[in-house]
Amino acid sequence: MQYQQVYLFLIKKLETGLPAYLTYHNADHTRSVIEAAENIGKAENVSGDDLVLLKTAALFHDAGFLQHHQNHEELSCEIARDHLPDFEYTPEQIDAICRIIMATRLPQNPQDHLAEILCDADLYYVGSDQYAATAEKLFKEWKKTRTIKTQTDWILQQVEFLSLHQFFTQTAIRERTEQKQKNVQELQLKLEGQLTHTNKINLTEMVQDLLLMIAGVVMAGFALKGFLVPNHFFDGGITGISLLIHEIYHVNLAIVIILLNLPLIIISYFSVGSRFAYRTLVSVILLGICLFLLPDLDLTSDKLLISIFGGVFLGIGIGLIMRVGAALDGIEVLALYTLKRTSFTITEIILGINILIFSIAAFRFGIETALYSILTYFAATRSIDYVVEGLQAFTGVTIISGKSEVIKYQLVNKLGRGITIYKGERGFLPGKFEVSSDCDIIFTVVSRLEMRKLKNLVYDVDPKAFVFANTIKEASGGIIKRRRQH
Repeated sequence: MQYQQVYLFLIKKLETGLPAYLTYHNADHTRSVIEAAENIGKAENVSGDDLVLLKTAALFHDAGFLQHHQNHEELSCEIARDHLPDFEYTPEQIDAICRIIMATRLPQNPQDHLAEILCDADLYYVGSDQYAATAEKLFKEWKKTRTIKTQTDWILQQVEFLSLHQFFTQTAIRERTEQKQKNVQELQLKLEGQLTHTNKINLTEMVQDLLLMIAGVVMAGFALKGFLVPNHFFDGGITGISLLIHEIYHVNLAIVIILLNLPLIIISYFSVGSRFAYRTLVSVILLGICLFLLPDLDLTSDKLLISIFGGVFLGIGIGLIMRVGAALDGIEVLALYTLKRTSFTITEIILGINILIFSIAAFRFGIETALYSILTYFAATRSIDYVVEGLQAFTGVTIISGKSEVIKYQLVNKLGRGITIYKGERGFLPGKFEVSSDCDIIFTVVSRLEMRKLKNLVYDVDPKAFVFANTIKEASGGIIKRRRQH
């Protein structure tokens, strides 16, 4: 085995052939792993041909990065099998080297002593006092090759990884475990600082929320005073009840809306959360002020225009308020409160309240007014959905393909989406029921605008791929864009 010659051959390739963005998996990392493997090996009484095999495996263990960062262990073995015969390595020795290399794939799974040594050497830095500097190089690299983008996400992942990691050899356990625990503690302290910083009140965000809240209130007030109130039209929910009371008893609409929402705001404080309750209170008060200040505009007498545009503007206003984590109509809070005391669902409760509102409107103001009011409610509901969900409405996509490996790579690295893999079987076609094969069933979540791009990526790889999608009403967590929470 001509180790020195193959070392000079491959190190030169690593120094000149690796991409510049590989700030961690470079020639310096390979040298450090070889050194660590040799030191651990000698401490573990490894010598002779075994030590040469170990050092050769350390030399080649990241050679696959010369071709690609995905599945680099397999690529490293292919490179070893291509070149080691030229340096007098036998097929049996090359098989042993590849077995050692494959053990370094995460999660590490060494099957013999030499593999245990290389696994510990590959991650020796996690128990070093130079851990922070080394990990920073890996973070910079992962920002280019993986979906990790923020420092907080990186620290979270490192805390989890180091907490679960264990060294295999007695030498590594003895020399590196104590420092590794110190590194974990430092990461935890850093994480607490990051989370504390993240949770501090952001003045810019507060101003943006306030402006959005004011815009929503003005839009809703314009819908009420410009379309619904002058023409005696109604809506559903608490707003509809307020309009009914205003029309029947001629009580000031602003006062009625505030008074009817106050009990529900109090209920929401305990059932939903204080943040939601405070913001809803501010929104309702601002709406009351807006209704006091705005005159009745009476923009049109066309009932169809009144019902449609009154509903659209009202829905946009309510939707904008919902985007800042508040509400202008406490009907859902009332439904949630009633749900705990009845066997009805929230949808059934809201439907029942609205049927009552429109029935009273029909009895008191005529069936035509009630029907137009239902159209107003429908337009408002659709507008709310669009403003809240918008172009970011999420779609769950399931993909079944015989080329799943390439598709997985495209989704993660080209589309920037996380994926979940189910193990399944494909085939079972009519006339060929007995023919099937194992496959990876890919599931991911994308926004509405990304759906076309996803299909193009998938069908460029496999025009016969089976793709189906369904709308997701609520999604949070993972790497999707997070919605504002109540």
